[in-house]
Parts: sequence; structure tokens; C-alpha cells
Amino acid sequence: QLVESGGGSVQAGGSLRLSCAVSGSTSSSYCMAWFRQAPGREREGVAYIYTSDGTARYADFVKGQFTISQDNAKNTVYLQMNSLKPEDTAMYYCAAGKRPCVLSYVDYWGQGTQVTVSS
Repeated sequence: QLVESGGGSVQAGGSLRLSCAVSGSTSSSYCMAWFRQAPGREREGVAYIYTSDGTARYADFVKGQFTISQDNAKNTVYLQMNSLKPEDTAMYYCAAGKRPCVLSYVDYWGQGTQVTVSS
């Protein structure tokens, strides 16, 4: 089970940190990821991290702006979002799946947390 938190409303240039609490076991081949979906748009990958070694990858449109991390002791994955822009407004979803950690390889989804960035 994946439970997100930390979404909300923020002005452009602000920051938010999303959290994803993971319950249940995941195999070492799993990756944890954040996706987002804006109204009228397809769900897109934002960032992912391999749980086995912490390797992280980002979509080009968030490189240098977002940081994904994991706290294995707390079974939690984070997405630190800085310098937020109105175009970052979307529902953000935590996901767990298998490598290569793209949409079609996701096994579990969280319920989503809304992020709204105003100009």
C-alpha cells in the first residue's frame, strides 16, 4: 500500500515535499516513482529511484528542480519540489514497480496528492 501526503497550494517559486509511506514488502528489484497528471493530460513520469541502490533518474522537465529520495528505515519515499511553477500543478502519484520503472511497469499506485501552484 502506498499513501501519499504533503500536497497543497503554493505560490510560484515555493517548495513542497511529498511523502509516500510504503507498507508491505517490496522486492529488491523494485523501484519507487512519482508520476503526475494534470487535467486533460496523460500521466507522466517525474522521477524514480531504485530501492536497491538509490539510483535516481528524473524527467528532463524537473531536473535540477525536484529531488527524489528514500528513507529505508521509515519505508518512505520523498519528492522535494523546489522553484515550483504553475505548470507543475497536477495530481501527484506515488508508484511502485519493476525496472525500468516506466508507466507500464508499475504494480502499485497511491491515491494521489494534489499540488497546485499559483502565479
